[in-house]
Amino acid sequence: MIRTILAVDDSATIRQMVAFTLKGAGYEVLEASDGQDGLEKAKGRQVSLVLTDQNMPRMDGLTMIRSLRGMPEYRSVPILVLTTESGQDMKARGKAAGATGWLVKPFDPRRLVDVVKKIIG
Repeated sequence: MIRTILAVDDSATIRQMVAFTLKGAGYEVLEASDGQDGLEKAKGRQVSLVLTDQNMPRMDGLTMIRSLRGMPEYRSVPILVLTTESGQDMKARGKAAGATGWLVKPFDPRRLVDVVKKIIG
């Protein structure tokens, strides 16, 4: 079974890099341009993992995470934050919102695949 990952980032370049990396590792990737778009694409669709940026227009990553965690089908789906934010305060806010883990940009493609495989196989 192919696992689907929802990649949410306002940067088309980052989305393309994430999609290329994860598709190359055998995953299906659904892309969203910001938190609002990600939330809309998540509704009515089950994904194995959500990978989101924090700083985005319309809806930031933590707001989207809180919204997803309020949906029964997303209460236990792993959510990774992939962002330039690396401060402990922001990481703590991410954990409180329901994030499973935190990766800092720029990302190493091999490390991203390793982390995803560790979380969802």
